[in-house]
Amino acid sequence: MATSSSSAINSQQSPGLKTYFKTPEGRYKLQYEKTHPPGVLHYSHGKSVSQLTIAYLKEKPANQSSATPPTPSSSSSSSSMRSAAAKFLGAGNGSRALSFVGGNGVSRAGPGSSRLTGTLGGGTSTSSSSGGPAQAGSNFEAKGAYIVFNTADTVFISDLNSPDKDPIKSIHFNNSNPACHAFDSEAKDGHDLLIGLQSGDVYSVSLRQQLQDPGRKLVGAQHYNKDGAINNSRCTCVAWVPDSDGTFIVGHADGNLYIYEKNKDGNTDCTFPAIKDATQFSVSHAKSSKSNPIARWHICQGSINSISFSSDGTYLATVGRDGYLRVFDFAKEQLVFGGKSYYGALLCCTWSTDGKYLLTGGEDDLVQVWSMEDRKIVAWGEGHNSWVSGVAFDSYWTAPTSDSTGENTVYRFGSVAQDTQLLLWDLAMDEIAVPLRHPTGGSPTFSSTGSPTSSSHWDNNVTPLGTVHPAPSMRDVPKLSPVIAHRVHVEPLSGLVFTNESVLTICREGHIKIWVRPGQSQTESSSSGEVGKEKEKEKSIKGGIGNTGYGSTGFGGTGSGTGTGMSSFKQPSSVLFT
Repeated sequence: MATSSSSAINSQQSPGLKTYFKTPEGRYKLQYEKTHPPGVLHYSHGKSVSQLTIAYLKEKPANQSSATPPTPSSSSSSSSMRSAAAKFLGAGNGSRALSFVGGNGVSRAGPGSSRLTGTLGGGTSTSSSSGGPAQAGSNFEAKGAYIVFNTADTVFISDLNSPDKDPIKSIHFNNSNPACHAFDSEAKDGHDLLIGLQSGDVYSVSLRQQLQDPGRKLVGAQHYNKDGAINNSRCTCVAWVPDSDGTFIVGHADGNLYIYEKNKDGNTDCTFPAIKDATQFSVSHAKSSKSNPIARWHICQGSINSISFSSDGTYLATVGRDGYLRVFDFAKEQLVFGGKSYYGALLCCTWSTDGKYLLTGGEDDLVQVWSMEDRKIVAWGEGHNSWVSGVAFDSYWTAPTSDSTGENTVYRFGSVAQDTQLLLWDLAMDEIAVPLRHPTGGSPTFSSTGSPTSSSHWDNNVTPLGTVHPAPSMRDVPKLSPVIAHRVHVEPLSGLVFTNESVLTICREGHIKIWVRPGQSQTESSSSGEVGKEKEKEKSIKGGIGNTGYGSTGFGGTGSGTGTGMSSFKQPSSVLFT
């Protein structure tokens, strides 16, 4: 089946697009493609940019009901569905894939169908008398790695490990288009998937239950901000708060961010005071303990385009239409620092696993690197020819010449843009050329000696807490060049996700490509149990949602990352164009 799928991919490639790209460590090869069924409205009709989320479902705990998960308003005594593999996903909302062979035991039932067949986690299936796929029963076990993506008025779910291109499940929305979504690998009551709509409505559902149900509507959903009762502006991004047991945040196009608790009723009356100054950050709390949302943060004037939590949940990063990155201490509700883009809006953001650096991208075609230690921009990458729509750290990457000395830490990250290109970058703070101090109005000089005192700490002055920087001067920021630049799609790109075996890219039309890493066997298979035991020893990355804004439309690319995303390696001096 994999062979026929590969042939189909090769035959459908557009002229000029290669099925591989070269990096210093070897070739990344196009292995699978995923897409929606024919007939889905083009982006220009729905104005809803496709966003990618990867979700891993473990085998369902024995004491959890197989029919309907507990509602968010009830207390849950069920075991948590902790995704061990999710703890290794670099810059995504869910988890890594276990294997590309054999899939999750799910077979395609035809375009647009949501019927499932096969065996998942011990569940059984039967064939219908007509020979078609069988309807999933209530004891059906949906476990494995899945891709969740939105196109037009539908959310699709695909089996990441299967070569089938068409999704195995579709969820249709009548009154508004889905704009963003996020998956919680540690949800304790079954409700692990958030879906935000352009109407402002938000739903929390059980991904497992959606897979079990044969219909095309949400089942067992909890509804928040119904009909825009709290805020009727478009949802641009959603994120689960790490280690919060059910708290999530929703960003809107009017610059407001709301904090919800999924265990509270989503239809309670809740009002907040009028915003006095739309240009200033402010926090308002609900007056009643029963209210949901429980708080409103006014972030900026204009749309919030992307939000991302640091790995430990301490810090929240936001980027918006006004071109500013803002980093907050989430528990203290305090602005730590902020900074403006060189030009235009910022569209996406994400954290490094160690929490030391942030990436942002936007309408200035640049990828900015921000330091949490210095609380300012420390480098930016030049290489894209259009708006940068997705950024992500690659936490699985290991340099070909890495050693154990750790003398020069290198971070690998990727970016995608409307120019249809995927760029990979290596960030070595001790080796990049940086401007030395120079008198005001004078010409800058540059150094690449690798001295720690002239690299990441090139300005020696730590920015005071709460400082918001203006747009930087082009001459004052060190420049990075990409390791590789490769055109991966025909349509503008909207996001990317790194997993242990691959890199996933998605365009705004909802077409996904899975690029397998160098040296990864296409026939290798590993059991979910073995991987689960291994991954539970690692720290989970819960932030980095990376839902991004695209003009007036929210879309996403990146999310959480795990591992270190760094290695000891000398940064290449040339760019590979493939």
